[in-house]
Amino acid sequence: MLRLIKFLKPYSFQVACVLILVLLQSLSELYLPTLMSRLVDVGIVNGDIPYIMRTGGVMLLVAGCCACCAISSVYFAARTASGFGKILRSKIFSHVENFSLQEFDRFGTPSLITRTTNDVTQVQMLTLMMLRIFVSAPIMCAGGVIMAVSMDPTLSLVLVVAVPVLAVIIAIITGKSLPLFKAMQGKIDRINLILRENLSGVRVIRAFNRTDYEKKRFNEANLDLTATAVRVHRMMATLMPVLMLVMNLTAVTVIWFGGIRIDAGYMQVGALMAFLQYAMQIMFSLLMASMLFMMIPRAAASAERINEILDTRPSIRDGAQVRDGGRGGLVEFNNVTFSYPGAEKPALRNVSFQAKPGEVTAIIGGTGVGKTTLINLIPRFYDVDSGSIMINGVDVREMTQRDLRAKIGLVPQKAVLFTGTIADNIRYGKRDATDEEIRHAADIAQATGFIFDLEEGFNFVISRGGTNLSGGQKQRLSIARALARKPEIYIFDDSFSALDFRTEAGLRRALRKETAGACVLIVSQRVSTIMGADRIIVLDEGEVAGIGRHKELIESCRVYREIVSSQLSGGEIA
Repeated sequence: MLRLIKFLKPYSFQVACVLILVLLQSLSELYLPTLMSRLVDVGIVNGDIPYIMRTGGVMLLVAGCCACCAISSVYFAARTASGFGKILRSKIFSHVENFSLQEFDRFGTPSLITRTTNDVTQVQMLTLMMLRIFVSAPIMCAGGVIMAVSMDPTLSLVLVVAVPVLAVIIAIITGKSLPLFKAMQGKIDRINLILRENLSGVRVIRAFNRTDYEKKRFNEANLDLTATAVRVHRMMATLMPVLMLVMNLTAVTVIWFGGIRIDAGYMQVGALMAFLQYAMQIMFSLLMASMLFMMIPRAAASAERINEILDTRPSIRDGAQVRDGGRGGLVEFNNVTFSYPGAEKPALRNVSFQAKPGEVTAIIGGTGVGKTTLINLIPRFYDVDSGSIMINGVDVREMTQRDLRAKIGLVPQKAVLFTGTIADNIRYGKRDATDEEIRHAADIAQATGFIFDLEEGFNFVISRGGTNLSGGQKQRLSIARALARKPEIYIFDDSFSALDFRTEAGLRRALRKETAGACVLIVSQRVSTIMGADRIIVLDEGEVAGIGRHKELIESCRVYREIVSSQLSGGEIA
């Protein structure tokens, strides 16, 4: 938690104001019992009405000052805590944006969401409480002890017993609750994971009648979280009754022995009333501290999870020697080997080939042979274990990620659209794209037909995840987004799978003309999609099984021949 305090620096003035106001409020509250003691012992006992009026007026003035300080401190503390939370969320989001896919795989999306929202809220609430209590509780406790001793040192011996008892109780309960609060945050991650899977996969769940199974899975995770929450809150719930019991016993003891001392002439009634108030202030300061301690364990666990994110250095970073190979679009793989973290064997081994500008390079192979992994290495979503990937003669690791990705127009295997209009989604590839450029990109992607069938046309609003569009429509908009960018390198990762053959044929014809001069890489399961490619790379178990044109590979590559024979008839193969 202490490591996150540096993010409060922009609010240093507000923090200083809160501390000063809380100090003034605490001093005012400590002064009021003394004034009341004088009012009783001097004014009321002697029947001195003018003294009562003067002292009462001072008490009203002090109480008014105390109220103003309290209101102002709460205002500044709330602004500071809210700003602190805003900065934390922004820092986490910006830092996560720089993560490679390896870091995303490590933390998981549900956990990242929880840490950015729930964990930050816990830390923010603790900050609000600390700004108010961190100063007031020690002052009220220490000041109360000093004032109580000044009233009657002998009677103060009651506090010598009560205060340590309260402190020990608070320390024991908060110490036991810390690991439970930490476990709770992990269980919240699990709830978010299951909930996210259920909401995104609701069609599959219903199609396979797995609703009851998913309910059971969610209930198990929910009950697990509930059991931990009940356990920790039951423990924390015992704190308040125990504290109240100790406080009330202390009050009774003070009144009992105070009455004895009044009878003996060692103390006056007003002094006893003031002493009792000081004793309660001491107890309430410890009670406020206990409320703070109740929040600290969970906030500490949240702060640790936030720091874990902020301390994680992205595995993919711009190199010290930044270079740019200029325009062209030549892609070269030189003995590339890559393994996923924890994998038993490499996903790719010794892969070498060239994809030249002005040509179409196709990649084909069975499921799980590393086709998508291969194209994910080009924009540096992952870094190679050995070998190198060159673009225009420069290793991608020697280029800035921004410059590298500016050269690439990627159409992913799963079409991803964002909430907003169709025009906004196509313009996502090029922020300053004109309406004419958007229309042209949609024409090439064979998307204008269905766009103009929509009442709003390019202003049609896409729902979250593009659920109000078909799979083929989403793929065509993803292709249009890449085309609007006009990059040097086009990467189509099985991007035609949801298109019918007629639409795909028209799209490929349009793409040939549009992408002339650029390097085009196509990953596909369909032989018909890649038959006309200038170069076909056949992958088998992470290795290159063959490179050549369609007819060459039919004769020389067994793996390719098997793929072709499984999809095409004898006449089509020829």
